[in-house]
Amino acid sequence: GEKPSETNEPSTGDNQDIEEESQGENETDLPVTPTPVPIDTSPNVLDINFADLIANESNKNVISLHEYFVNEKPTLKNEYTGMFEGYNLIFITAEGFSPYAVDKEVTPTLYKLTNSGFVFNNFYTSLWWSSTIDGEYVAQTGLVPKPGVISFHKSADNYMPFALGNQFTRLGYNVKAYHNHTYSYYKRDILYPNMGYVDYKGLGNGLDVKETWPESDLEMMEKTIPEYIDDNPFHVYYMTVSGHMNYTFVGNSMSAKNKDLVEHLPYSDEAKAYIACNIELDRALEKLISELEEKNIADKTVIALSADHYPYGLEKQHIDQIAGYEVEENFELYKNHFILWSASIEEPIIVDKPGSSIDIIPTLSNLFGLEYDSRLFAGRDLLSNSEPLVIFSNRSFITDKVMYNSKTKEVINLTDEPVTQEYIDNMIAIVKLRFLISENILDLDYYNHIGLDR
Repeated sequence: GEKPSETNEPSTGDNQDIEEESQGENETDLPVTPTPVPIDTSPNVLDINFADLIANESNKNVISLHEYFVNEKPTLKNEYTGMFEGYNLIFITAEGFSPYAVDKEVTPTLYKLTNSGFVFNNFYTSLWWSSTIDGEYVAQTGLVPKPGVISFHKSADNYMPFALGNQFTRLGYNVKAYHNHTYSYYKRDILYPNMGYVDYKGLGNGLDVKETWPESDLEMMEKTIPEYIDDNPFHVYYMTVSGHMNYTFVGNSMSAKNKDLVEHLPYSDEAKAYIACNIELDRALEKLISELEEKNIADKTVIALSADHYPYGLEKQHIDQIAGYEVEENFELYKNHFILWSASIEEPIIVDKPGSSIDIIPTLSNLFGLEYDSRLFAGRDLLSNSEPLVIFSNRSFITDKVMYNSKTKEVINLTDEPVTQEYIDNMIAIVKLRFLISENILDLDYYNHIGLDR
């Protein structure tokens, strides 16, 4: 592999400060600043004996996965490993969320969260085959969904040890999940418990929110926060619904509810309705943060939020109107925010490295110091030295060097350095492998074959 450029690595400038301080102190004969503790940069892997597994396995397909992973390059631990160890985690998949929902005046909490904590400047939310449920699957598993099936449904019979619900359950956290629409929709009542969210409530099985279409994210927060806020440590997963299409003031109760707050915006009714229903998400987050602050645990809690998909229910002309220009359709349309915020982060940590929803689970696993194996995902820890790879459902991709459009075969260089055809062919092959590996992990219940202690 080629060496990733230095600029990909978010820097906090700590080392520089140490040098400057020690110089200043030497001049005045004060004690020298102690040497900083070296950062552990060992590989993020589990103790998996692939040789033994291969020797004792009869299934050829499982053997070929073992052989693939034993040769896969792991990501390394880094200055962010364990940064959030012991913190609470609130993980949110936000229905139809996008940069077009963020406005300094109209959605101030979303604006605050997208501009503080970790700020990912080149983050993408691909649209997969089964839209919302595939978007959830990617964010929950770090794997590419399989075309032609609902991958999340297929995973219900599989062992999913790296899902955050299962990870935090093992650590003794109080783990819960909530969805403010019909609890059994998309079989979430079966899928969530398998991911470790045994305590799951939706509309119809204990989450008493008013039945509207769509339902209120704010009301969901008001009803659910008291159920876990006093039980440290906790991990909660939310699947929101207020941002769901259609984006009209007659067909969307959340748009109608917040209509007065967007009337002044210089946009079409559809664009205004989209922003209006996202005001409900904004107020839900505002409520959440104020409760965390009131309990003095905002600096011991992480909020991680990503979209399930871009708002494809909003016609392109309306997206362009909010953006103020014509948004490019193969890549830019999928550009999004990944909110990763804690009150403990005083200055924004800027990450320019390209990433996508598939990288969320490895990135959070590293930050929380969880036991995981970085080789066993299609995504990578975005704070590590891994070479970035953003994968789209049509197999277009973005790296730190190029954007490759699979439909037109066009290569857009991102640096002054020319890339070879060999590099492009290699990346196309890697993308193909990430699809294949993800599919096989799902089909073969692969995590059940790696000798982890259940």
